[in-house]
Amino acid sequence: MTTRLVAPKYQGEDERIAYWVDTDPWGGYDSDEVVVILDADGDDVSATLLSGAVSVAGSVITTPLVVDLEDGARYMLQIKWVVDGN
Repeated sequence: MTTRLVAPKYQGEDERIAYWVDTDPWGGYDSDEVVVILDADGDDVSATLLSGAVSVAGSVITTPLVVDLEDGARYMLQIKWVVDGN
């Protein structure tokens, strides 16, 4: 899996935003895209805070909508994918 940290990003508690990453700088996209959102304790809260499905168009991975964030809380959105079997 390939990962990259881009932080911080700010999102209001009433906003619904789908984030995206162009995978070309890291060798492109082969398969196995995974999107997870973690709370400040490292707990997976994806079932509550992600709405919809991940999508892939060429080398661009787009997350489900990030929704219902708590004001003042910190989260980590992880987007992972496979490149050349790694």
